[in-house]
Amino acid sequence: MMNPAMTNPRVLILGIGNVLWADEGFGVRVIENLLTHYVFPENVEVLDGGTQGIYLVHHIEAADVLIVFDAIDFSLPPGTLHSIYNQDVPKFLSAKKMSLHQTGFQEVLAMAEMLGHYPQHLLLIGVQPVELEDYGGSLRPLVKAQIQPAIALAFDYLQNFGISYTQIEAKMHIELADPALDMQRYEAERPSAQEACRLGDERIIYASNIKIIPPQSNPDAIPVAVDFRGQY
Repeated sequence: MMNPAMTNPRVLILGIGNVLWADEGFGVRVIENLLTHYVFPENVEVLDGGTQGIYLVHHIEAADVLIVFDAIDFSLPPGTLHSIYNQDVPKFLSAKKMSLHQTGFQEVLAMAEMLGHYPQHLLLIGVQPVELEDYGGSLRPLVKAQIQPAIALAFDYLQNFGISYTQIEAKMHIELADPALDMQRYEAERPSAQEACRLGDERIIYASNIKIIPPQSNPDAIPVAVDFRGQY
């Protein structure tokens, strides 16, 4: 492992993903754990990037060292943790797109490079997801078990830059975008499959309080083209 001579580098620890789709939320849940159990020096920013995409570019530009957590398709057994470094990160994301937020993040990296403010050191820590097609679902046990190992990988990497941290016993309170996104509350309050749709549910069609009205033909209606591709 390299031992770069950097004095007080600006570090961004970033989690991306969507907590509403099961293991897609891995990166965000790692950041939640870091924010609630660790304290970092002022030159370290710990950020829940969610699915913000291009809006993250100014954070990326400000970083000398960037660590990213995400659910990644490595074509490995589910729950496997894997790391990618530096120039291999954008190349991997372009070749193995798993979701829209990864495409957006690849564009953020490209924009930062174009603007001349690309991180000198980049580490992507990913986990092979178990389940993605579960709307409202939480991390599967195999993936959840990799949160702490992923953090350990990040801390080992940060040692190369002289970055320290303090672990605290009591869980700190953090302000999430919505308090209901706290993982414990999110899991505890999630409706069962019998109570709520997860993947699209045909029961909605047959529900007694739902009335489906077929489209009516109207000879006086004015046709409107909403998709002009290929028409001109």
